[in-house]
Amino acid sequence: METKDWKAALLMEKKNGYDRMPASEREAMETYCQSYKAFMNAAKTERECVREGVRLAEEKGFRAYERGMELKAGDKVYLDNRGKMLLLAVIGRKSLAEGVQITAAHIDSPRLDLKPSPLYEESELAYLKTHYYGGIRKYQWVTIPLEIHGVVALKDGKTLHVVIGEGNEPKLVVTDLLPHLAKEQSKKTLDEGITGEQLNILVGSEPLEGEEKDRVKLAVMKRLYEKYGFTEADFISAELEVVPAAGAMDIGLDASLIGAYGHDDRVCGYAALKALLDLEEVPDKTAVCVLADKEEIGSVGVSGMQTAAFDTFLEDLCAGQGVPVRACMERSFCLSADVTAAYDPNFGDVFEKRNASFVNYGIGLCKYTGSRGKGGASDASAELVAYVRRIFDENGVIWQMAELGKVDAGGGGTVAAYMANRNIDTLDAGVPVLAMHAPFEVVAKLDCYMTYKGMAAVYRN
Repeated sequence: METKDWKAALLMEKKNGYDRMPASEREAMETYCQSYKAFMNAAKTERECVREGVRLAEEKGFRAYERGMELKAGDKVYLDNRGKMLLLAVIGRKSLAEGVQITAAHIDSPRLDLKPSPLYEESELAYLKTHYYGGIRKYQWVTIPLEIHGVVALKDGKTLHVVIGEGNEPKLVVTDLLPHLAKEQSKKTLDEGITGEQLNILVGSEPLEGEEKDRVKLAVMKRLYEKYGFTEADFISAELEVVPAAGAMDIGLDASLIGAYGHDDRVCGYAALKALLDLEEVPDKTAVCVLADKEEIGSVGVSGMQTAAFDTFLEDLCAGQGVPVRACMERSFCLSADVTAAYDPNFGDVFEKRNASFVNYGIGLCKYTGSRGKGGASDASAELVAYVRRIFDENGVIWQMAELGKVDAGGGGTVAAYMANRNIDTLDAGVPVLAMHAPFEVVAKLDCYMTYKGMAAVYRN
């Protein structure tokens, strides 16, 4: 062979996805991304993700799962775990003893949570105290329009759904110090410039007539009571999340990117959900989608990936076929669908370019995550990576290998380790993200669509 033939046969050449994707898929990509943006606008919290996911699933014929119900090949079921975790399954032709094909993503995102006693007045301004959730960069959350989404649970058992600042309603904000007086603040590091206790939400300034003390606070509470029907004491049993007010939107002169709050990890969660809902044929193996909560704080609690809820759901499905759940797990495969860091040339010094993921190069496969010496990683086997390469190539999925950054630059984790701990072969894969964990993240439409195609390939295989 000539040199060029050896080069073609032996060397790997990375290509931009637009040089590889058939022109006939452009319309399908745009259609998918439109539906994704609509989902993002409807689901800014994990509760809203579950609620919207259930709505979409029921439109596609999924039924709420009840323990002991008889299931046959092609049946579609879902389980809503406490309104914050969603598990769905399409029963396959083969016995569960042959294992299941799983995609697992998380639907929580970094944010600000209201404290149990949040409302106070200072210098005739009303504020809400917050406690940040997950890995945020605190300075990014000041001087941007904010909303509050969540629930207030009353003592009588009633749960109120609360959305403050939606649509044309007034927004909320965390203020910052003016540069004219910020000499000392400017000497601090980015991490120290804004502290957690300074992330107080400005919610009002108009006093209530006829009062002398806490007039603004009372006016704010009066408005909340009149609209939603709860009192200050009810904050104690509330889950109210402060999220950016901006909706999902196209980015770039060519509209090739999508900007939104919460791409991490709803961009993968929606892909996993949508691919399962669009599954027209009965799969060989049962296809399972897991949308979990609490990943940003360690996948803990009753709705995180470490919960027994997933094991119980799978065990119940197995019981219907007389299959031990451990026998099912050891022959199962899970694609841990979580985002990875896209190479950003503005901050190229923290990336190892040869092994970084790039915008428009497709879904990123991560053999391991963790930090430094692979700490906290599940580290998928070589055979498993080869398996995913094969099914992606056979199904026209554009993909790339990815690492989060330079070895000693930092790191991160996903739900992969918790699935692998169950003796389930697991590999990380997801959309490369610019400005990950910021209140406004950016992803490429091509990568979003290829992630959807990748999820579909896993279910069909």
